[in-house]
This record gives sequence, C-alpha cells and structure tokens, in this order.
Amino acid sequence: MDRISAARVFVTIAERGSMIAAAEALEMSRAMVTRYLAEMEEWAGARLLHRSTRRLSLTNAGDLTLARCRRMLEVADDMAVAAGSDADLPRGLLRITCSQSLAQALLVGAVGQYLRRYPLTSVDLQISNRAVNLIEERIDLALRVTNTLEPNLIARQLGHSDSVVCAAPSYLQQRGTPQHPQDLAGHNCLTYNYFGKSLWQFTREQSGEALSVPVSGNLSADEDLVLLKAASQGAGIALQPLYSAGPLIAEGRLVALLPGYTPQRMGIYGIYTSRQHMPPALRTMLDFLLDWFAA
Repeated sequence: MDRISAARVFVTIAERGSMIAAAEALEMSRAMVTRYLAEMEEWAGARLLHRSTRRLSLTNAGDLTLARCRRMLEVADDMAVAAGSDADLPRGLLRITCSQSLAQALLVGAVGQYLRRYPLTSVDLQISNRAVNLIEERIDLALRVTNTLEPNLIARQLGHSDSVVCAAPSYLQQRGTPQHPQDLAGHNCLTYNYFGKSLWQFTREQSGEALSVPVSGNLSADEDLVLLKAASQGAGIALQPLYSAGPLIAEGRLVALLPGYTPQRMGIYGIYTSRQHMPPALRTMLDFLLDWFAA
C-alpha cells in the first residue's frame, strides 16, 4: 500500500484520538483506515497504539513513529509543490470492476475514449456482478447499478439506468400480452438474483401511483444478459436495463410491455475507497464517466 497515505492516516488517528474520527476527517471508510494502520504497524515493526473502549493512546514506538511520519509528510508535501502541474497529469493503471451488461453496452466505449484522451493511463477491467472488497482485491473503482448502497461506502452517483419490461413476440403469441402490472402474476417472469427477484416496482405515469408487483418464474440468474437472451428466445418476460434491451426492441426481437407504467429507475454509482488524495487518473475517470452517462 501507499506508505505516504498510511503515514497520513496514522497522524490523523493520533491527532483525532480515534479511528472513527480519522475516517470522518479523511472522508475514508473505517475499513480503509484500519488497513492503513495495520500497514504502518507492519512497516514500523511494532504496535503503535494502545486500544481501549474510550480512546486510543500512543505506545512508545507510536510516539517515535508519529514524529517521523510528520517529518515524512512535510517532505512529501514539499515534493508535491515542487512537481508543479505535471504531478496532476493522469497516469498509471486503473483497476475497474462492473457487470458484464454495463461493460458491454456502455463502459467499453467510455473507457476507449478516456484512454485516447489520457494516453499515459491504462485500465484493467474486471467483469463481475458480485460486490467485491475494493481493498482486498486492489480495485480502484467499482461501478454498480443499484438503489441500495451500503451506508459505509464512499460513492458518487454518475447517472441513471432506466428499465423496460419486455418479451419476445413468440412468447406473447402463446401466453398473451399483459395490460397491467398485476397481470404479471400469471406470466413466467425471468428474474435477476441481485435485483427484483420476487418484486417488480412501477410508477403509473398518469397518477404517479407506486405499484409493487410479486413475480415468479422458472428461470433466475445472476447475469442479466443471460435473462435477456432467454427472453429474446421466448422463455418469458424480463425486466431489463434499457441500455441492454433497447437494441433488441428496435430490431423487433423483443416487445416493450406495459405502456403507461414506468419500472423503477436505478442509479449508476462509482464506488471507491477514499476522497482524500485521490489519484488524478481516478478523479478524471469519475469526471469523465459523469459526462459520459449524462450524454
């Protein structure tokens, strides 16, 4: 890990008197503060803090390390000033994780344009639907489509994802076309494990009335592209991101259902470990994606 950042975290813990206060001051997750403290203790080869239920206090080794960390940070800050504007140029590797559908439909194009704009950067794109541990897996940025973020996460909303209920013409010819969200109870609904597995939510456009509709079916999956493929082959009705289903609807391979009822809108979030001392590559990527999703 970055020892300069670890030193800054340790100094802040010592000055604030607790890891919780340090996390708030640095706008950093508590897990990240704990990880940096463990790094400092490993580097120093000694326990740096006495931990009690009321307040943290420095060990003898902690007193010596605190003084050295403060001197190191002074030198580091002087180096940053001397480096001038070149220090702010985005460079280096960014490790990004997101779902396959988001990567395939939107992110690959965005990353390509970002890399052309900032040629000193590179991106390692990790495809996964699971919620990864950013620290343990050394991920700089996780992109999630959700409305239920964990409260301890540091996140920036980058955009919105609209959804559409859709089915293949062959399925509708066989089973009929639902006219109201409640009609979905009589249909085979293909459900996504991470969202809306048993309950789909809608807003009636004319009145603003909110509706929650129980759904069920014989196929669920943890990858929405699998459900999109199954729906296009007539397996059932799917609730899909519009960015995935839109092209198939335009081609006539899927039919958008339930006009007048809007499925729940989802947020697109960028999740990262700290707002403090953010690398220029990560900062510019977040700004770039905010503009990209807006467009």
